[in-house]
Amino acid sequence: MCSRRFVLTFALILAAPIAARGQHRGKSAAVIAPAEPEHLDLDMYSRIRDEGFNHSHVMEYAGALFDDIGPRLTGSPAMARANEWTRSQLAAMGLSDAHLESWGEFGMAWTQQNASLTLVKPSASILLAQATPWSPATPGPVTADVIMVSGLNSEADFAQWKGKLKGKVILYGEAPENPSVDPDNVPAMELYKPGSPPVLPYSLLKPDRLANSSYGPIEPIFTHKTFLEKAAHFFAAEGAVALLEPGGSGGTLHDDSNYSMGWFVYLPDHKQPIPEEVISDEAYDRMGRLLDQHVPTSVTIDVNTRFGDEHTKGYNTIAEISGIDPGFRDQVVMVGGHLDSWIAGTGATDNGAGAIVAMEAMRILSTLHIQPRRSIRIALWSGEEQGILGSLGYVQRHFATLHTSDSKGDANLPQAMRPTSAPPTLKPEAAGLDAYFNLDSGSGRITGVGTQGNQGAATIFAEWMKPLADLGVTSISMQSGAGSDDASFQMAGLPGFGFVQVQRDYQSRTHHSNLDTYEHLSEPDLKQAAVVEAIFLYNTAMRDDMLPRPSLPVGIVPDKPLEGLYPDAAK
Repeated sequence: MCSRRFVLTFALILAAPIAARGQHRGKSAAVIAPAEPEHLDLDMYSRIRDEGFNHSHVMEYAGALFDDIGPRLTGSPAMARANEWTRSQLAAMGLSDAHLESWGEFGMAWTQQNASLTLVKPSASILLAQATPWSPATPGPVTADVIMVSGLNSEADFAQWKGKLKGKVILYGEAPENPSVDPDNVPAMELYKPGSPPVLPYSLLKPDRLANSSYGPIEPIFTHKTFLEKAAHFFAAEGAVALLEPGGSGGTLHDDSNYSMGWFVYLPDHKQPIPEEVISDEAYDRMGRLLDQHVPTSVTIDVNTRFGDEHTKGYNTIAEISGIDPGFRDQVVMVGGHLDSWIAGTGATDNGAGAIVAMEAMRILSTLHIQPRRSIRIALWSGEEQGILGSLGYVQRHFATLHTSDSKGDANLPQAMRPTSAPPTLKPEAAGLDAYFNLDSGSGRITGVGTQGNQGAATIFAEWMKPLADLGVTSISMQSGAGSDDASFQMAGLPGFGFVQVQRDYQSRTHHSNLDTYEHLSEPDLKQAAVVEAIFLYNTAMRDDMLPRPSLPVGIVPDKPLEGLYPDAAK
C-alpha cells in the first residue's frame, strides 16, 4: 500500500529550521559586547512587566477569538469576522489607523458545517472524522461499501481500478505507525526538553523523497500534490462517493492541505471534485483489517460543507502607535502573527497565540501611553497556511518586488517557495522598516530570539535580554531559515526575527489538529511572551539607530539601489 502522508505543512516545508526556534537547535550566537552598551530604560521594563503580568487581557482575547469566532480558514466568513473583530479591538485600545488591508484575491470561501462517519457493517460504530479543507459536500448522508485503494504513483496506475469504484467510499493510502505516540502515556501538556529530537507531525517522512534540506526537497512534494488532483478527478469520474484519509492517532486528528487532493484546492480552477474526510488512524486500520479479511464493510458518510464567493479577497489587520520624533517617525517597527488557522480545532496555538500576544503587547504599550520615537505597527496576517500569502503580499506592496521563477517546473509551487530569479527590487518604504518580530510556535513562553545570522542584531538583543533572565529569556540562535511570516521579510533582505519558544505540546499534538483549542493555551506563558514582545518593540522604537541590516539573501549581488540599505554589502 502506498502512503501519501509524507507532506509537511507549508510552515515546516518553507524552512525546516523552524524546529530550531522552538528547540534551540543550531549554533548559538557567540555574543560580542557592543562598542557602546545599549541604553535600557529599566523603569519602562518594570512598568511593562507590571501591566503585562498583573493587568493582562490576553485570555479575554483568547476567549473571544477561539471560543466565539472559532476556526479561521483564510477566505471564510469566520476569517472575515476575525479581521473585523481584531480591527475593532486595536482601535478600542487606542491604536491609530486600525484598518483592513487587502493583499489580493485569494480564492474560494468555504466553511465546514458538519462532518460525520459511521461504520454500518459489520457492526455499528461512530468514527472520528472531519472534512478536508475545501472538500465538496455529499448529497446528505450516504451509505456505501468501502474499498481500499493504494499503490497509485502515476496515471498509468489508474487502469487497474477502472470500473471498480462506482458507488464506493475509498479508503486511500495507509496509516503508518507513529512512534511518538505512547497509548499508555499521553500527557495533556508536553514540554520539549533540551536535546530532544524533533517530533514531526502526522507521520514519519519517506527518506527517499527528502534529501536537499533538513526536511527535504519541496518540488517532488508539490509534484505529487499535482498528481493527486488527477487522481481525484479519476475517482470522481469513476463514480466514487468519497475518500477517507488517515489523519492521526490517540485522539489527535490532523486536518490541513496535506490531506486534500492537491495543494491549490482553494482556487476555482483546482476545485476538488470528490468529497473527502480525514479519519483517525485507528478507524482506518480497523476497516483496513476487515477488508484484508474479505469482511463486507460499509459506512454512512455525511460531508456538509458550504462554498461562497469564488474570488474572495484576503485581508490583513493593521494598526499602529505613531512615532512622535520628527527624525524617526517615518521609520516603523513591526510585530505580528498569523490570524488564519485550519478547521479541526479553533486555531488557538497555531497561530491564535501569536496573534493575541501581539495584540496584548500593543495594548500594554498603548495603556502605558508611551511616546515612541518610531512608529510601532501590528500586522495580523491571513493566508499564512497556504503559503505566507498575507505577509508576502504586504511586503511586496510596501517594501519590495520579489522576482521568483515562473518556469514550468516551478509552477506547482507557491511563490514563497520558488527559486529567486533576480534580486528583490526595493521600494522607498523599505528604507524605513527597522525590524519585524514574529511569534508562531504555539503557546509556550519566549526563551530567546532567532537572528537569521545577523550578528549585529544578536549583540544588541543580548543586552536587551539581560534584565529578562529571570523570565527565562536567555538564548540567541544564529540559525538561518524561517518557517512563518518573518520569511516574507527575509526574502526581501529585510530584518525579520522569530522568537524562540518552549514548544509545549505544539508539534506533538495541537499543530493543525482537533486539539488546537483554548485548553492547550498556557496563560502564564502567554503573559510572559507579551511582556517580552512589548519590551523588544519598545527598545527597537527608542534606539538612536536602526537595527543592523541582515546579510543579503542568498544569490543576490548588491548594486546601486541596495547600497544605502546594506552598508555591509560590499564587505
